[in-house]
Amino acid sequence: MTQREIVILGSTGSIGTQAIDVITRNPDRLKVVGIGAGGANPALLAEQALALEVEVVAVARAGAAQDIQLAFYAAAERRGYTRGEFRIPKILAGPQAMTELAGWRADVVLNGMTGSIGLEPTLAALRAGRTLALANKESLVAGGPLVRAVAAPGQIVPVDSEHAALAHCLRGGRAEEVRRLIVTATGGPFRGRGRAELAEVTVAQALRHPTWSMGPVVTINSATMVNKSLEVIEAHELFGTPYDDIVVMLHPQSYLHSMVEFRDGSTLAQVSPPDMRLAIAQALTWPDRVPDVAPPVDWSKAHTWELLPMDDEAFPAVGLAREAGKAGRCLPAVYNAANEECVAAFTEGRLPFLGIVDTLAEVLAAMPGFAEPGTVDEVLAAERWAREAARQRIAEVGR
Repeated sequence: MTQREIVILGSTGSIGTQAIDVITRNPDRLKVVGIGAGGANPALLAEQALALEVEVVAVARAGAAQDIQLAFYAAAERRGYTRGEFRIPKILAGPQAMTELAGWRADVVLNGMTGSIGLEPTLAALRAGRTLALANKESLVAGGPLVRAVAAPGQIVPVDSEHAALAHCLRGGRAEEVRRLIVTATGGPFRGRGRAELAEVTVAQALRHPTWSMGPVVTINSATMVNKSLEVIEAHELFGTPYDDIVVMLHPQSYLHSMVEFRDGSTLAQVSPPDMRLAIAQALTWPDRVPDVAPPVDWSKAHTWELLPMDDEAFPAVGLAREAGKAGRCLPAVYNAANEECVAAFTEGRLPFLGIVDTLAEVLAAMPGFAEPGTVDEVLAAERWAREAARQRIAEVGR
């Protein structure tokens, strides 16, 4: 395998830092040429740039260019370098910096950004002909029709553990042999509770995920099952599988990352301990493998793994997302944006836990006649409407 050059969008986040770990342990196979982040942590971004000897650094915050440059000099001084011993990378700053970086000369662009701001960089990477290692699910949830219009077959390789597992299993048969995709979910901290038992859930309780360490928004989305809802939409967009043929099952142990059922009655599952580095390495090196990315399952020990059906009454988010995806017309973008407003209101004490998905359902039902999005601006317009509609309903709850 020849060395691949990588650009990382969101290098200071969880996906980005784990990707750097994989890359630096495989220098003969992978090399980082560019990194980008929002600019909230200039010290870490500068340390990464210096350690990786990148060509370019992008920061989304327009005023952060000088902060990054100063942080870069400080990082070099801590390492004992004189100014002639290191090269300052090109610095891109401002709202279009990440989009410009996405088109930089590279083999693979890893989009680890959070939110629909990752859509334009996704499109830029695809238009530039790069392989896109995609962790930014909002690109497909909010902008699926736009992404489908420019992506070549096989150009997008998923990074989410569930979709990486599905891609892995789909290699076991032809597309026409597939019957269903089975996406697994831990069930979050409230697995097994009925709807009535969720009425008094606190923010602290919702943030206690039993398996994964994630940011607060994703953790609360896991508690409501909205995160799995977004992954159902993402699976449809990635693999073209009809929504009715995408099933969610609860798997608390997080070893079965997802499964593919074939028409002959066989099912293939991808199994590994919960470690995102496996999915990241797979995306960066697809279709090859990097050895010893993470420890495998210990097959000398006994294992007991559960698979449980979803409780759609207690957790209606998945069904809601499935119907939004079938309807199209910007409804998935509305779903995602309204949910972000509801999660913020819940964490601030302005909305009860059950109010997150209840409000989401009200916003979807009230959506005006948006057409299927043809531009990024149309996606953003739908999101703005969704956020305002969600805020109005949240305010009514607080009265």
